[in-house]
Amino acid sequence: MVDFFRLADFVGIIAFVISALSISTKERLDILGLFIIAFLTALGGGVMRDILVDRVPSSFANMENVIIVIGTIFVGLMLKLHQKNIDRNILFVVTDSMGLVSFAIAGALIGLKSDFTVFGIMFIALITAVGGGVMRDILLNQVPLLLKSDFYGSVALLVGLIIYLLDYFGALNSLTLSIVFIVGFAIRMLAFKLDWHLPKIKS
Repeated sequence: MVDFFRLADFVGIIAFVISALSISTKERLDILGLFIIAFLTALGGGVMRDILVDRVPSSFANMENVIIVIGTIFVGLMLKLHQKNIDRNILFVVTDSMGLVSFAIAGALIGLKSDFTVFGIMFIALITAVGGGVMRDILLNQVPLLLKSDFYGSVALLVGLIIYLLDYFGALNSLTLSIVFIVGFAIRMLAFKLDWHLPKIKS
């Protein structure tokens, strides 16, 4: 299970860095702004998760995650992801959704390892998945997607609940976790495509 945690963390970091590249281009940020947004988006949720489970954040203890972020930024810039023939909105939604589900899985696995209750597992999945994105949106002076958009936080909570149930019934393994990723990603993309929303507060 540790290997799958690292895989989920790895995929989440790369996906969130690519989403940061996309939104940084859209917002016309300079190179420092790009690096700040990329690091916050990719590592912010993981740092919050590790603090909550009372361990030294992995990004502070070793350079592996930092190297992944920097490497992805440079590869992304070399591939010119900002070119006009790429739909930046679709690129952002796809990569952000991959990062969301990957980090939700990673967070839920840490919650299981820490013997959290079902509420704790769902909460740590949510924090891991959306923490970096919330900081990104606040810095860009936007209402965080968590509060308004496309089943965003709901997907992370659902992933946490499913992983808890799989573990409870002894069915948690690499295959079922892969299925959870596919289903979570599909729900997020369907919510975007069909404009699904939870009920909103009206004046």
